[in-house]
Amino acid sequence: MSHTGGCQCGRVRFEMDVLEEAHACHCRMCQKATGGLFAVLVGAPKDKIRWTATPPEEFQSSNLARRAFCRACGTPLGFTYNLPNARQYVTIGSLDHPEDAPIIHQFGLESKVPFVTFCEDIPGERTGDTPAVSEFLADMTSNQA
Repeated sequence: MSHTGGCQCGRVRFEMDVLEEAHACHCRMCQKATGGLFAVLVGAPKDKIRWTATPPEEFQSSNLARRAFCRACGTPLGFTYNLPNARQYVTIGSLDHPEDAPIIHQFGLESKVPFVTFCEDIPGERTGDTPAVSEFLADMTSNQA
């Protein structure tokens, strides 16, 4: 089954063969990148997503990741880590059918805004809770102000 989506103005469109790891991220980088209190994202291997119209612009938000957006309308469209086997993530709200990507996990709980009651029954973790993630993020340099 193919899943489609795009930005507000339709300039950037995509098609995905699979939807994997739907999650909410409360980390400060995702808050700033989306302008919201959290980001909701779903991923796919990079070879399972195709930009079917104009590809998005990208902002190198850190030395580890790039964030996709539409230059024309400003819609935040997702991110990917700078690793060959990393997934491409897109914002669930940019899917034509966001209901096809139920959230199964939460990340960045250390930055969850206290008054937000959202997905309270969905498991989550703080950034860097596992040794592998902590090691990966150890040399991160943010390019966000």
